[in-house]
Order: sequence, then C-alpha cells, then structure tokens
Amino acid sequence: MPEPLPDPLTELPGVAPGAFSFADHYIVCGGNALAHRLIAELIEHYQVPVVAIVPDLGRDHGPRIEQLDGVTAVLEYTSVTQEALVAAGAATARGIALVDGDDQANIHAALSAQGMNREIRIVLRMFNQRLGEQIQSLLTNCAALSGSATAAPAFANGALSRPNSVLVGDRYLYVAYDYDPAAGAGHLCVAADRIDRQNLDRLRLLPETPSAARPFIDLAEAVEGMVGAAPGPGRAADGTAEQPEPEQDGLAVLQTLPTEPRLRVPLLSRLRYRFLDTLRFFTSARIRLVLCTAFAAILASSVVIYHYNRSPGWTAYLSLLDAAGSAQPDQMNDPTGGTGGPVQRLAQVVITFSGIALLPVLTAIVVDVLASGRRGLPRSPSAGLRGHVIVVGLGNVGTRVATLLAELGVPVAGVELDPQAAGVAAMRALGVPVVVGDGPLADRLRVARAKHARAVVAVTNDDAVNLEAALEARALRENVRIVVRLFDDDFARHVYATLGNVASRSVSYLAAPAFAAALMGREVLGTLSVFRHVLLIAELTAEPGGALVGMSRNDIEALGGLRVIAVRLARSPGTYQWGYADRSRGLAAGDRVVVVATRNGLAQLNRAAPEPVSLDA
Repeated sequence: MPEPLPDPLTELPGVAPGAFSFADHYIVCGGNALAHRLIAELIEHYQVPVVAIVPDLGRDHGPRIEQLDGVTAVLEYTSVTQEALVAAGAATARGIALVDGDDQANIHAALSAQGMNREIRIVLRMFNQRLGEQIQSLLTNCAALSGSATAAPAFANGALSRPNSVLVGDRYLYVAYDYDPAAGAGHLCVAADRIDRQNLDRLRLLPETPSAARPFIDLAEAVEGMVGAAPGPGRAADGTAEQPEPEQDGLAVLQTLPTEPRLRVPLLSRLRYRFLDTLRFFTSARIRLVLCTAFAAILASSVVIYHYNRSPGWTAYLSLLDAAGSAQPDQMNDPTGGTGGPVQRLAQVVITFSGIALLPVLTAIVVDVLASGRRGLPRSPSAGLRGHVIVVGLGNVGTRVATLLAELGVPVAGVELDPQAAGVAAMRALGVPVVVGDGPLADRLRVARAKHARAVVAVTNDDAVNLEAALEARALRENVRIVVRLFDDDFARHVYATLGNVASRSVSYLAAPAFAAALMGREVLGTLSVFRHVLLIAELTAEPGGALVGMSRNDIEALGGLRVIAVRLARSPGTYQWGYADRSRGLAAGDRVVVVATRNGLAQLNRAAPEPVSLDA
C-alpha cells in the first residue's frame, strides 16, 4: 500500500507534525517598526491572536516583537514564501498584513496567501498608491495602504505649524488647540483636554463630556435644594448642585472647515526665492561674478552712449551690436559716425570687450546645464534660499513630505546620505535642491542654509540621527521649527519636555491604527495627530445582520473612546448630517456613520455586539 502524500498545509521539511495548529488568527509579516506597532495594536486593543513572521529575530525590531506579551508565535523566515505562509497557518487565518519588503514582494505574498485561503483578509503596504489601487481591484477582500502617505501630512503640517486635516465629504476635519469656549465658534466635539506640553502623560483623548441635559438636571437639583432637600451626591451642603472645577489646562476640539487651512507664503518672498534660485540653478559663484561684472560694464557704457544720442532705440541697437562685436567703430573724421567723441569710443570699446567675455560664459552655462542633466546630479541649495523647510532623510516618508511641501509652493531643500536613494531622483525631478554626502551633519545643514530655514523635518530611520539633526539645526538657528521622527515614546516625552518649538511624530504610531482597522474590515478615512497621540476618522456601514444595525448614537458613544460626528442615512447617502441630533434612533441596514475614535475606541466597536433594538424611523 503506497504511503499517503504529505499535507502541504501541515507538513513541512524539518518541521514536526502538529507543530503549528493556528486557527482564526491574524498574521503580520515584517520586522520593522510598523510591524511592531501593528502587532501590539492587534493584541492590546483588538485582543486577537497574532502570529508574526519576521526576517531576522536578532535584527531590527525582531527582538522587540519576540518579547511582546500575548503574541501567539514568532516565526523567522527571510522572506514570505509559501513555506512561511504554511507554517503561519495562512489556510485557517482570518487576515494577513504584509508591511515589510518592497511592493513586488508584498504583491507576490498576497497572491500566495489568497491562493491558500480565498476568504482571508489581506492588508498590504504599498508605496506606489496607484499600483495599490489596481491590486485592490484584482484581489478579493484586500486593502492596500501606504504607511508613508498616511503619516506624511502630519509631518508636513507640523513643519508649517498648521493643523493636519482629513477630508470627509465636502468638509475638512482638523484639531484646533487652545480653544476658547467663550469665542462661540462651533465645533463637533472635544478632541483632548488636560493638555500640558511639558507633561503629555496627562493628556486625555475624547474625554467624557456632560450631556445636553446636564443644565436641566442641575436646575432641577437646585430647585429641589431650595425647598430643603438634604444634600446628596453631586450637591453642596446648601443643597445646590456642585459645580465642577474649571479645567485650567489646554483644550483641543475637533472642528470643520469648508476648505483646507490655507498656507500663507508672501508673494514677494516667493518671487524673490524663485528668481534667486533660478539664477543659482544655472550658474556657479564664479560665473555669477563674471556675469555681474560684464553686465554692469555694459549697462554703464550704454548710459554714456545714451547721454550723447538721446535715443533709447539707437542706444540699445549700438550696445547689442558692440557686445556682439558687430558694430561699426566711431570714426573721428566721419561727421555722421559718432557724437560723443573719445568718451563714446571708450564706451563702445568697453561694451565690445565685455561682450567678448559674456558670450563664452553664456555658452559655458548652457553646456554645464546640459551636462548636469545627463549626469542626473541634484542641484545644491541656492544662496538666496530663505524661509524654506529642510527635510533630513529622503526615504519613503521624507520623499512624501518634501513632495507635499513642494506642491504647496513652500521652498524645500533635502539632506540625504546615500546619493543612490530613490528620493534623490524624485527631488531632482521636482527641482528640489538636495545636499548629498556623508560629511558631518552640521556641515550639511549649513549648506542647506538651516540658518535661514523656517523648519527642519528629520525623518530618517534612526532616532539618534533625527535628534542630532534637531540639535544641530537649533544651534544654527534658535527659533527654527523642528519636527522629528521618533519611535520610542519615552524618548519623545523627554524631547517635548526639554526642547521648545518642537513636534514629535512616529510613522508607525500614525499608520498602525489604520492598518489594524483595515485588517478588521474598517474603513479609516484618515488620522489626526494630537501631539504623540492619534485620533482615527472612520466611516462605518451598518451591514445587514451586523452589530451596528439597531445601535443608536448613544449606544455607540457609550462604548467609550468614540464620538459620532456625522450620519449618512441609506435613503439619502449623498448627505452628511453633521452632529446628528437624534441620539435614540437605531441605525438601519445601509446607514453609514462617521466617527472620531481613539485606537481602543475603534477596537471596542469592532468587538461590540449589542442586542438589536427596534427601529423608530
């Protein structure tokens, strides 16, 4: 009797049978910071079993992932192969996230995972967003996200000291700080309170706020106290309602704008920068010196010629011909030749010799520009660069940040160690100057004219390098705005407490909640950063038979960490009803709600399954 063939889903070379028996779990592939944050997000907030596939347990974030409490298993495979997917139990997994490697490797792994399990939920990180959209249409139950695209707006807006915004329908949502309730401006909800920039541990996201009926309850209690009722909970000794202590710390609210907050860059500053930058692009310092001297001599001599003939047209005509060496000389015995005598003759000689120097220089400029284009060399920052933003590190995130700033019309300069980095070529295509080299960071920042910059954004993969860039930039200009990419939360808190005019962001912290929500089938429209914290803007659909059907606004917000900011009813899907007033109406199948949520709040909604209530349409 022939031996049975091995089951490819359970038996692997070198692996004991039954060594892996995972089911209804989630797989995260990657050993970078995003994979680390994503695994922690799934374990802590969504409370689901997670199997990790890391390329190296001893490198990058592999050791940290292995030490996470609650991770089901950590497997070491250099790439996400068929063998790795089988070992991780992809055939019985509920979802897989591919957040490491390049776009091609992630697409290949996604196709392999779907071939093993047609029902598996796939979330893959893609730098090429256009390609990601096509992959989403190709694969079933798939979401393609870009971690750098998710985080880049927070860095760019942090550098410009303006609020980050998320487009929902026809409105932009953003977080406004130092909000004054007495100003009377409308807002959707309180985003955070107890804001202390020296101690961000006190900050609360989406704090509990009194209900709309609170004033009436206080009034009733006050009236009851006036007729001699005994003090009770919530009442002072005189029977009146106790008033809460006013919050003395900062307050941030979620507001809407019909258009994105505008960036104001003075027109004269932009024109001056463009002119000086264009001049610097085509010439070097020595060539500019020759050009300026020749032009000054030609201009002064033209003024002398004009003094004698008083004709602007003839003056320009003679000056140009003299500069080209083609004019007739001023003949002494020719009564119609010149009118200025020796003075005009001297002026024509000066123009002629200046033209002799000018024409070869102009030719050299054209040749140099064409040669530089063939070499593909990035240009250096110009001497006239002012009010610009320096982006240190032109990886995926740095390239996105620099591109966003350039599209807004803000002058940008890049600093990159590796001349072969993809971001250097991208900046060259945008016309953004880049300082390339491995010299001291202080020297490279000086060449990038950090002394005249409005902000420095340090987004390399190394926290120490980012902090060094921040300190070196601060040494060159004390009041420069600094935005640093830091992974370690404790490190970031010390930076906030020590350095002024600084903002800290974590790419993985901003992107991981969106990846986790997508893995759970939630549609996240965007993220809003509140210092080192994150708020998610998500649009959820009440699917037939789903947990949201029958839930009211009160039911949703009672879960904690959630605020319903808009509702789209199934009968009018194109209309966003902001601040939906009917808190008791249960959602019908097909209704959609827009919520702002903390990471834990969105996870609570994912786990919620309340008893349906009758609909009162």
